[in-house]
Amino acid sequence: MHEFFTFFIFIIPIGLYITPSTSLNHFFYFCRYMLLPDHITISQLSQVDNLALNANTKKRIADNRAYLDNILSKGDTYYGINTGFGSLCNVRIAPEELSQLQENLVCSHACGMGDEVPEDIVRLMLLLKIHGLSQGYSGVRPLIVQRLVDFYNLGISPIIYELGSLGASGDLAPLAHLSLPLFGKGWVTYKGHKRPVTEVLHETGLQPTPLAAKEGLALLNGTQFMSSYATWSLLAADRLLLWADIIGAMSADAFMAKDEPFQAPIHRVRPHPGQIATAARIRELLKGSGIQKLHKEQVQDPYSFRCMPQVHGASKDVVATVKNVVEIEINSVTDNPIVFHDEDAIMSGGNFHGQPLALHLDFLAIALAELASISERRTYLLVSGQRGLPPFLAPEAGLNSGFMIAQYTAAAIVSQNKQLCTPASVDSIVSSNGQEDHVSMGANAATKLRRVVQNVQRVLAIELLTAAQGLEMRRPHHSSPVLEDIWEALRKEVPFMQHDRVLHDDLVAAEKFLDNDPQQWLNK
Repeated sequence: MHEFFTFFIFIIPIGLYITPSTSLNHFFYFCRYMLLPDHITISQLSQVDNLALNANTKKRIADNRAYLDNILSKGDTYYGINTGFGSLCNVRIAPEELSQLQENLVCSHACGMGDEVPEDIVRLMLLLKIHGLSQGYSGVRPLIVQRLVDFYNLGISPIIYELGSLGASGDLAPLAHLSLPLFGKGWVTYKGHKRPVTEVLHETGLQPTPLAAKEGLALLNGTQFMSSYATWSLLAADRLLLWADIIGAMSADAFMAKDEPFQAPIHRVRPHPGQIATAARIRELLKGSGIQKLHKEQVQDPYSFRCMPQVHGASKDVVATVKNVVEIEINSVTDNPIVFHDEDAIMSGGNFHGQPLALHLDFLAIALAELASISERRTYLLVSGQRGLPPFLAPEAGLNSGFMIAQYTAAAIVSQNKQLCTPASVDSIVSSNGQEDHVSMGANAATKLRRVVQNVQRVLAIELLTAAQGLEMRRPHHSSPVLEDIWEALRKEVPFMQHDRVLHDDLVAAEKFLDNDPQQWLNK
């Protein structure tokens, strides 16, 4: 007997029902729903726990497949459907061998190496592959899309490796590893354990699904590996951009910086959107600060304080630009050939090429790295022994070294980011016997972007600790109510450093603290 509950359910018109997390009976719930736009947004992808295909989507996928089957019955030749692949595109395959052709394709392309892709990104890959196939231009059967939905809902995450994609012809190797479990090959993560997919299919009551003509190619062609890393990075970027403003404002009070550079008239006459938004946020964060009311000796502050609106704001504008590109990509059909059953055509093109993503992922890495670069400079100034603060923010400096080496760590991370920001998209290499003679290297751009994002969080965590230490050394003077609330929350995790201790533990605790959504304090 099925349980019945009431939930909000999101409907995406291409056919995915996106629902809150439920038990395995999620297909049978009565739900209230609201209609979302045709366009899936980055923010919506952070809220998806369960999926289901609606009847209209199943029909569109089925109609598209029926058209393809009818075409194949006439004996015409189509790349990758009844031919070999890449430079073998002129080799015709017999009808009785088409299923084996597709499974051979997936097996031969499962050449990934290196680190395993994190499970949260694997789940994004599943979701985006489902979304792409659900548009009904890929010539796959509804059964294939449904099985991917089952994997997503049951928490069956294929083991995928970071290395192997050139970012053109789709993310071939990573998507091959994503696809192997459909027909009973490969390994998956299930309930926190890495296991052969055959065991998990048996345990969950699912059957291996042999591939039919075109399906292996549809599964492998696509930019879902790059797009998933891009999505993950953009979701993290929204959080870190806000933290950068908060921590920068906290550092400003700790360093006795002036609030004049954040006043609206300055930014009105240079109206970049990110700059205006950053200045307004910092003004709001500093509202009610007792430290800001104190007399300041300096005429101006160093750029790392004075130019926060310009630097943080420029990164915000880049994020907005990249988000637009990525949202176009995740709502696109990126496999090949594309089956246009409504137009009676099967067309071979290059929608799988990752150049739009590669260029913008490199751009995003540079923009986010700058948040860490300016953050490290503020940390350096806070530990420099200026403006009444002790050297390295150490009580009894000399006996204690304080945050001396924490700044070293921030500097080392910032320098690593500079190396990681060397663009991947300027590179290309010939593959597949010259058939694929220009590639985007977008997959490399994507994986190094993730490392940059993680590094930015680490550098901001170090600044947060120094800003909190500096604020406490300003007592009895206090910062604004919102910044004091955040300081108090941090102090529950990391106490004031009265004497030297193993700082690694504090740094890790602060890094984890930045996993929190800072809006919880701003919305009070």
